[in-house]
Amino acid sequence: MEARDAELKADLKKELDATLHARRELGEEYDSALVDSFLGKVEQRLDGTIDRRMRRHLAEQQMVVARGAARSRPDSPLDSWSERFGFGVISLILAVPLSAIGAVNAGLTGLVVTWAGIFGVNAVHAVRGTPFGRRKDRASEWDD
Repeated sequence: MEARDAELKADLKKELDATLHARRELGEEYDSALVDSFLGKVEQRLDGTIDRRMRRHLAEQQMVVARGAARSRPDSPLDSWSERFGFGVISLILAVPLSAIGAVNAGLTGLVVTWAGIFGVNAVHAVRGTPFGRRKDRASEWDD
């Protein structure tokens, strides 16, 4: 890694020296074009460096997940409560049109089946203890 950084620094120094030499030969009227050209080369090198670092970081994360060594963070009570509350509110909002559909298509039986389903989904969500499918023994790929 340090050898690559040293190589990049040497290349940039050569580019800067070449730009300054070209400026001396061409004069001040080409300053903006020379600066833009040099900055474009610097930007390309930075993009390449960032791309390599991101790929390495993603590969390291994938290796951690593949090995099953990702640590899980305990959810804070506030996160758990807010997710449960949000789930409950959403299920109640969706209950209105679902109830109407069930009642129109199957009468009282459809309404009862619809509410049994809504109750069942909320009961399973509440008993499960980990909101939205997160498990304590498996961390998300976005967890640090």
